[in-house]
Amino acid sequence: VSEHTLVSQEVDDFRLNVDLRSYENNSAHRTADIDRRRLIVRRCQPFYITVQCSDSQLLQNKLELMLHLGRREEVEVKVHTDRGDGGRWWFDRERVQDELLLTLRSPSDAIIGRYYLTVTMLSPEGQIIKEVKGNSFHVLFNPWCKDDVVYLDDDAQLQEYVMNENGIIFYGSWDYISRRYWNYGQFEDYVMDICLQILDNSTKARENPKRDIERRSDPIYISRIITAMVNVNDDNGVLEGRWSSPYYDGVIPVYWSGSVPILRKWSRERTGVKYGQCWVFAAVACTVLRCLGIPTRVITNFCSAHDVDGNLAVDVYENFDSTSKEDSTWNFHCWVESWMKRNDLPRGNDGWQILDPTPQERSDGLYCCGPCPVVAIKEGNLGSDVKYDARFIFAEVNADLVYWLVLPDNRKYVGSKISTKSIHGDRREDVTLSYKYPEGSEKERVVYERAGRRVTQPTELSDDPVRLKLIIKHAKCVFGTDFDVIIEVKNEGGDEAQVKLTMRAMAVTYNSLHRGECHKQISNVTVPANQVHKQVLRLYYKDYARCVSEHYLIRVKVLADVQGQNVPYMAVSNIHLSKPELSIRVNQKPYIWEQVTASISFTNPLPVPLRDGVFTAEGAGLLSDTRLRVDGVITPGEKVTVKITFSPRKTGVKKLLVDFDSDRLRDVKGVAVMVVYKRRRSNSPMFSGID
Repeated sequence: VSEHTLVSQEVDDFRLNVDLRSYENNSAHRTADIDRRRLIVRRCQPFYITVQCSDSQLLQNKLELMLHLGRREEVEVKVHTDRGDGGRWWFDRERVQDELLLTLRSPSDAIIGRYYLTVTMLSPEGQIIKEVKGNSFHVLFNPWCKDDVVYLDDDAQLQEYVMNENGIIFYGSWDYISRRYWNYGQFEDYVMDICLQILDNSTKARENPKRDIERRSDPIYISRIITAMVNVNDDNGVLEGRWSSPYYDGVIPVYWSGSVPILRKWSRERTGVKYGQCWVFAAVACTVLRCLGIPTRVITNFCSAHDVDGNLAVDVYENFDSTSKEDSTWNFHCWVESWMKRNDLPRGNDGWQILDPTPQERSDGLYCCGPCPVVAIKEGNLGSDVKYDARFIFAEVNADLVYWLVLPDNRKYVGSKISTKSIHGDRREDVTLSYKYPEGSEKERVVYERAGRRVTQPTELSDDPVRLKLIIKHAKCVFGTDFDVIIEVKNEGGDEAQVKLTMRAMAVTYNSLHRGECHKQISNVTVPANQVHKQVLRLYYKDYARCVSEHYLIRVKVLADVQGQNVPYMAVSNIHLSKPELSIRVNQKPYIWEQVTASISFTNPLPVPLRDGVFTAEGAGLLSDTRLRVDGVITPGEKVTVKITFSPRKTGVKKLLVDFDSDRLRDVKGVAVMVVYKRRRSNSPMFSGID
């Protein structure tokens, strides 16, 4: 980014100079982390430029300022010399020694994007003396300004949801929550430019560029465009989704640790990056929205429903040997929430708005979703006056799960432990009660009826003399080892039970796609009245390694047929296989623009050798994504160590994220937190005196 902020035009011996004073303005507008050479300001906050003239006597003449936006300057905005009602651009001028200090103020609904400035000096007769073109600057949303519709009155939340370049995305299942560190990198080099490229490549921008630019003052419009453009469906979007192998022509979704490599690759190639899944789509959207100045956070919904037919229920047709589902539930699903006022909706719908860039269902003809108020989902207000996609989102977190097979004591709730990263460090914050009232409560049932679904009561259980309860238990299961799953069959009836137990272990993806059967076992057992029988299901690495997905998830199903009863019992449990972590050690105290070395170690935990090993490291303010390949084979139990050297580009608390992948083991992650300091005199003369 090598634009100059000082532009001169000379006619005869008369020179007029305009200095955008980028360094001071960017520091005041909290955009210095994006760039220090180009002017980047936030709307409805004043900024200052200076005008110098080779003949200082001419500085008393009238100045006119005009702004243009668009690739072909489709939109023209006049900068007035009086404020008027405050809803327009205006400027003040003040003579300071031999130059003019101009104070520019944009309205709270200014268009977001790149502006081109023309400064014209006029004679007393109104003739043009000099005209300076060529200066450009960028305007972003301003969540620190009370008049901006994205205003958020909480400094801690602003620091987390706008300024923090590092995050945590939660995944797994409601009873086994894992975390994935993510580099949002919204202030990394060229990311802002890529975000604006995304807007320029949208369907709306191609259809009517002028109308599109005029609407870019509205975060509702922009956020909806982003959810459509983060996926490739319908347009030249950023990410192509794929939910099962093969991934040979792209990147496995679990490989990614940050948004920046994805955005840069899309910008270079202008074609969809392969491949993404829900958390990748959400993370990239979070990067773009934060960069543009809209407070945003990633949300994980565990036991997330996909209601295809719109009846606010998830209908599961279960025959045990194979599951046929039109609707589906995912172990988890990620989207984002963005903070804004909703002047287009009835009162009470301001605050967090749900946006989902994962392509699932069409909305107004495009694969996008939201923004939809969280409060509308909680209260079941799904009428046509609440936009957008409220019914679909409501079902994701609060649909009734209906099994078309009686499953006593196996009740499962849709929408569990809805999670996001806390503003107080790396802890998980549970936001479930922002989306729904306590599951099964009277208020929750009232909301469900208000949403348009008739509440049905569960079918009464029969008075059979035998009542079973199935419980699936397991300790921590480590990928690469053999382990046991314990099935407890508890007879709560008064008679002895003759039970046929059918146990299946199958590899599945996080969104319940079947990848293959690992093991099947059938046992006939006798369970005395009021007694518990424990059955052991042994799972061997050699069996599950054949079909396990990159999500390392095994689903165990148990079906119990009781002699003399027509209705079987079933229990289902998901087992997440844990993986090792990388060891990362930073060898010295890091200083800005000085080389630092990190050592990364990994030990092969599998009973088989690993080939094609590669480490990938990245970190906002530290280094761009860098690959280090491992030569040869990593034998079982062997430890490998690689070193990476880089020069931090920014001071403060930074995170180095590292991923390891190989032919048999993927998605092994590690993170190192470091504090980058500044010496009194920087070693780089270009950045001397800059933090």
